Amino acid sequence: MKNNDFPVGFLFDFDGVIVNSVDSHVNAWKEAFEKIFHKKLTYFPHEELAGKSPHLISEHLANAAGSIEKSLELYLLKGDILHSSNTPPILLPGVKEIQQFLANRSIPHGIASNATRMFVKNSVAQLDLGFKHIFGLENYKFPKPNPEAYITLANHLEIPAREYKNVWVFEDSLTGTKAAVDAGMVPIGILTMNTKEQMEAAGSKHTFPTLLEAFEYIENPANFN
Repeated sequence: MKNNDFPVGFLFDFDGVIVNSVDSHVNAWKEAFEKIFHKKLTYFPHEELAGKSPHLISEHLANAAGSIEKSLELYLLKGDILHSSNTPPILLPGVKEIQQFLANRSIPHGIASNATRMFVKNSVAQLDLGFKHIFGLENYKFPKPNPEAYITLANHLEIPAREYKNVWVFEDSLTGTKAAVDAGMVPIGILTMNTKEQMEAAGSKHTFPTLLEAFEYIENPANFN
């Protein structure tokens, strides 16, 4: 993909783009589920629930346990377990390189995730990442696939709506890609969960295996001439 204009801003999803936090989340859900329902969660439908908000995941699991009324209790306990963990998620390739590149050039960038802000902030601190602008589930009324998350972050970064068409959004999920499309921004697919074909069908204008390849692309001036 060539674009004569270098993007005016870069927005990042968290899980699957910056970190691999599948084990962190699934283990927290399993521990909370066992404590509340007194039975083990033997199967976690990751593909079905990937990219969904914790509220929806909690409702799904509580309903599967036959006690939908305990959904909020499950959500809160899972959050407590996750937030108290001293083990950070796994950092994915290229994150520090691309963040430092953007910071050095004062290019607006930040994180908008369907995970809780506390989890994202704790992980950023534990992994010594340089992201200063972080938004999570608590910061919007409607999580992804609603575009509010990315619009909220873009507004915070003082990117005017007329420039959204030149804002890149790094996403690994179909849910988040829809949010970027509906925000009028440019979805860029990271292929940690879905195929190139799936991400392009959802609206991704370009795809990269990880942020490392994305960094190598954006640092090359020839790609923006």
